[in-house]
Amino acid sequence: MKILDEFMQYLTNEGKSINTIKGYISDIRDYFKWFEESFSKEFTILLHQNVMEYKSYLQNIRRNDAKTINHKLSSLLKYNLFLIANNYQDDIAIDNSDKIKVQLQYASPTKVTELEVKHFLQTVLESRNTRNYALMVLIAYTGMRISEALNIRMDDFDLSGKECVIRNGKGDKQRTVILNTKVINAIRGYLKDRDNIKSSQNSDYLFVSKKNKKLDRTTVNRIFQKYSDIITPHQLRHFFCTNALEKGMLPHEVANQAGHSNIHTTLLYTNPDKKKLQEKMEKL
Repeated sequence: MKILDEFMQYLTNEGKSINTIKGYISDIRDYFKWFEESFSKEFTILLHQNVMEYKSYLQNIRRNDAKTINHKLSSLLKYNLFLIANNYQDDIAIDNSDKIKVQLQYASPTKVTELEVKHFLQTVLESRNTRNYALMVLIAYTGMRISEALNIRMDDFDLSGKECVIRNGKGDKQRTVILNTKVINAIRGYLKDRDNIKSSQNSDYLFVSKKNKKLDRTTVNRIFQKYSDIITPHQLRHFFCTNALEKGMLPHEVANQAGHSNIHTTLLYTNPDKKKLQEKMEKL
C-alpha cells in the first residue's frame, strides 16, 4: 500500500532503526487486517472508537498481554501522528492514556544463571570459532545490545585503553563501554583470524561473515540457537546486569555500561528472580 510506504519514509526521516520500522509496519498491517475483517471495508481514517474496539479485541479475543497491546497502541499513536503530519486527518484518535496500566515487574528479568552462561561460553570456545566466542563474551561482559555489538567498527575500540565507543545506542545516544580482560582476550583471539576472512578486507566492521562485510542479526540468532535453547543475546545482556550488580558495581555504573536511560530499569536486576520469589512465598 502506498500509504505504508509513506509511513516508512516518515519513520526513516525520524531516524528510526530498520527493526523498529519493521515493528511499526507489522503492527499497522495487523490493525488494517482486523479493521477489514470487522467492517468489510478498507481502512481510511483512524477513529478513537475503532481503536478502543481493537484494544478490546486484543485483550479478550487474542488474549495478548498488556506489554504486547501497549506496543501495538504505540504503533497506532505514531501512525496517527503521521496521518496528521501528512494531512490525511486532523484529529488525535489515540493517546498514551488509552494504554493499559501495568504494575512494575518486581522479579528480575534474568532467567539464566552464571554457571549456565559459563557452560554456554565454554561450549562456544571449544567450537574453535573465535568470532562467535568474541561476540558472545562481549555481550555477556559488557551488557551491549546485539545491534550495538554488530555495529562496532574497527576504530571504535581501544584494547590497550580497555574501552569501546557505542556511537549509535538506543535513542541515538553515544556512550563509552569499559572492556574487561575476558573481552579483550576474546577479541584479540578473533582479530588474529579475522584477516583470513575474505570479506574483512573491505570491511571496517569488527564482526564480519564469510560472505558479508557485516555480520547480521538473523545469522547471530541462528548461531545462538545452535549452542543453546535458552540463552539468547538479550538473555546475555540481562545476565550482565545481574552479574555486575552482584559483583559490586553500582546501579548507575551498570546503567552506563548497558545504556539504560532510566535507573529504574537497572534496579529491576537487584530483585530476586521468579523462582527465588516463589520460594520466599512458600515460606509464608
